[in-house]
Amino acid sequence: MVQDLVELAQRSRLRAVKMCETAKGAHIGSSLSVIDILVSLYSCVGEDSCRSQSTTGGDRIIVSKGHAAAGTYAVMAEFGIISEAEISTYGSDSSRLGGHVSSEVPGIELSTGSLGHGLPYGVGLALAAVRDQFPSRVYVVLSDGECNEGTTWESALLAAHHNLSLLTVLIDRNRLQSLAGTEDTLRLEPLGAKWEAFGWQVFEVDGHDHSAIKLAVRAAADEGRCPTVIICNTIKGKGVSFMENSVDWHYRPPSAEEAARAAQDLGAG
Repeated sequence: MVQDLVELAQRSRLRAVKMCETAKGAHIGSSLSVIDILVSLYSCVGEDSCRSQSTTGGDRIIVSKGHAAAGTYAVMAEFGIISEAEISTYGSDSSRLGGHVSSEVPGIELSTGSLGHGLPYGVGLALAAVRDQFPSRVYVVLSDGECNEGTTWESALLAAHHNLSLLTVLIDRNRLQSLAGTEDTLRLEPLGAKWEAFGWQVFEVDGHDHSAIKLAVRAAADEGRCPTVIICNTIKGKGVSFMENSVDWHYRPPSAEEAARAAQDLGAG
């Protein structure tokens, strides 16, 4: 089963690279780092829960790290949530699939990419689920750069205050943001201790280890007292040797020649 997820993630990476190369679109490094998190999460939650934005049932996934649209859409395509016909339109005129995730796409809860919006929304969903006695769990995927945002910490306080144990945050901790490292831009460490001090249960895992992510997600579901954050340590540009840990690949798309080299690294050469 885990090997199936590893292979699905590799296919998603190949797809995302091709999408960014064809569309001449950005954020391939961010997409490659978050793919294993999304694959693990969708396999835990079940893709059927992610096909609609129903407010009356089913677990909810909010990708607050909305600039990683290529990676998000690639994973959704692998799970059959986005059709092959539509995924081929990524980045083209009149397509619903643009460079930031959009709620026009079935399975996307919220249009994001302007950072700091996903967690407040997730807190609202979780609070509504508690008050309306829905059993739905809410999962929010954050970038580590979003932990620079005041709305993130306001939402963290509110979630802990209301004991929102239905809420789980997964942070893509790749330690790079738009122009520099996170610790050079605005120091986040000790990140886990900060969340713990705000009243959250904290797990820290290898963000490319599907078993570890899934175990943490299941442990969060067993928590009945407080919200949970899973800090997923990742590598920006994961799987492509010349993209890994390089801030250059936050904004620039790969050329056709670079995409071919990336495909070789990802086992398609």
